[in-house]
Amino acid sequence: MPRILIIEDEAPIRRVLNKILSEENDNYLVQEAEDGLKGIELVKNEDFDLILCDIKMPKMDGVEVLEAVKKIKPEIPMVMISGHGDLETAVNTMRLGAFDYISKPPDLNRLLNTVRNALDKKQLIVENKILKKKVSKNYEMIGESEAIRHIKTMIDKVAATDARVLITGPNGTGKELVAHQLHEKSNRSFQPIIEVNCAAIPSELIESELFGHVKGAFTSAVKDRAGKFEAAHGGTIFLDEIGDMSLPAQAKVLRALQENLIQRVGADKDIKVDVRVIAATNKDLKKEIEEGRFREDLYHRLAVILIKVPALNDRREDIPSLLEHFATKIADEQGSAKKTFSNEAIKMLQEYDWTGNIRELRNVVERLIILGGHEISETDVALFASK
Repeated sequence: MPRILIIEDEAPIRRVLNKILSEENDNYLVQEAEDGLKGIELVKNEDFDLILCDIKMPKMDGVEVLEAVKKIKPEIPMVMISGHGDLETAVNTMRLGAFDYISKPPDLNRLLNTVRNALDKKQLIVENKILKKKVSKNYEMIGESEAIRHIKTMIDKVAATDARVLITGPNGTGKELVAHQLHEKSNRSFQPIIEVNCAAIPSELIESELFGHVKGAFTSAVKDRAGKFEAAHGGTIFLDEIGDMSLPAQAKVLRALQENLIQRVGADKDIKVDVRVIAATNKDLKKEIEEGRFREDLYHRLAVILIKVPALNDRREDIPSLLEHFATKIADEQGSAKKTFSNEAIKMLQEYDWTGNIRELRNVVERLIILGGHEISETDVALFASK
């Protein structure tokens, strides 16, 4: 049942809007607030699917209300109500994130169409959030070891900020899971997280990949192309294996962090970007700095918050939970019955030397499920879990 909040200082207009909405759909639950301050208080304490908000109001005008709501509950669509003299301001509110605006006195069809479209958008956001929760299971952090609890606590503290985070740890430990958790728990979660594997992109192409290029910038640049920073505008960019980035690219990333400006390869025009940067590496960046392969100023820009992901050998107590998680996931993927592990098999796997970390464990579990018995036994582990 859609809930709509009307924030309007003129009582006759509130009544008209309420009457129009109630007659259109008796399922609409409509609440009223006579000024912006009361409206903000209602938004903080209750859930709404749509807000209709006047622009010219005492105490707090509609633009201020819009900005406040976008900070508190950015997913709520807002339709601004403008008088004849407010049209320029109303258009500007669209740039600030308003869904639409309607003029006074409201045209019946225009108002109802706008309300229906805004509610449809809110429903899409809800459905996307549900889908995102399903998708985010791919990025669950499994385990209750002290190290994992510490990382989860750090994520909860840091996610809501825009602080840059540097994630360190060996290959295969799940650094990308930390990056996705930081994004999904942030205020930017409605925007994309763009991943860039710096180690997988040739050094001569990394700048174009990150910042884009203009037509003719180099031989294969046959048209203008936006880069990853532009694609991540409003969201998060995850620079994985940043220790493998070339020094020229590092210099450009540093400028992007310092000034929130980028420049496409071959262009002389600056582009303003709003991105949160999360980086990860399996290298010792301080050693890389000493050897001249990584910029110290970039390191200090990136490492506002440091999160170290431990090797699996350092969190063996999490292996039973990981086995259960992978067994369930693989059964779902294969459409087969879930297999269990005997206590002896679990103990053997806990004593294994996991040089490949979580990634290696996942591969071994899949192999055991395919080749082992209904219950994975000590014998199955001895036969099939060897390197």
